[in-house]
Amino acid sequence: MSKPKEPEFGKGFRQKSIGEDRDGEEKSRSIQSLGTTKKSKKRGLSLDEKREKMLQIFYESQDFFLLKELEKMGPKKGVITQSVKDVVQTLVDDDLVFKDKIGTSVYFWSLPSCAGNQLRNIQRKLNSDLQNSEKRYTELIDQCNALKKGREESDEREEALDELKAIQQKYNELKDEIAQYSDNDPATFEAMKKAIEVAHASANRWTDNIFTLRQWCSNNFPQAREQLDHLYSEVGIPDDFDYLELPAVVPLISTGD
Repeated sequence: MSKPKEPEFGKGFRQKSIGEDRDGEEKSRSIQSLGTTKKSKKRGLSLDEKREKMLQIFYESQDFFLLKELEKMGPKKGVITQSVKDVVQTLVDDDLVFKDKIGTSVYFWSLPSCAGNQLRNIQRKLNSDLQNSEKRYTELIDQCNALKKGREESDEREEALDELKAIQQKYNELKDEIAQYSDNDPATFEAMKKAIEVAHASANRWTDNIFTLRQWCSNNFPQAREQLDHLYSEVGIPDDFDYLELPAVVPLISTGD
């Protein structure tokens, strides 16, 4: 008599366990990836939020701190260590946090009363600026209304404006025409004469200096006469080098209309 075959419970159980394990691993990975996604979407603190967090450290303790102490306390408030120094400096620049050097160390502190006084000072300044602006605005309105008097739109005003426009156009045309004759302007001519006289005097003064230098060289180096003459020729001093003379100036002839 043959023995009945036992069902393979173990094999099926093992296959089922392996499948459940795979499902569990996939679910675990899904949960982990979901958690990572949520963490990656977490927004960092803005500068204003960081400033507020750092001020809380001062207000809650009302104590004095070194920068390295603040860098250790910042992360507890959500401010990373690397940004603590810059955030505290912005607060110092706005007079919300004070600092002072004692010995070789720099201490930072801030009290709620100091912040309140600072805000009150700002408020007073803004109120004063507002009052001055309102006063100036009222003055400008009054000035505008005063300027409008006698300038109401009318036919006479339009004619006067057209006439003024025509006169301005004629003035610009005459001004351009005068500019064309600027070379014959007596004042311009006299200025050119004076400039020529100054240039002539300067040129002859340097000519005299050259003659003096040549005389000194001849007296001190008589044996080098030929070399000196050659040198003068190389630098552009010809043999007929002499003083300049001004040509006769032809006076302007004024013509009548």
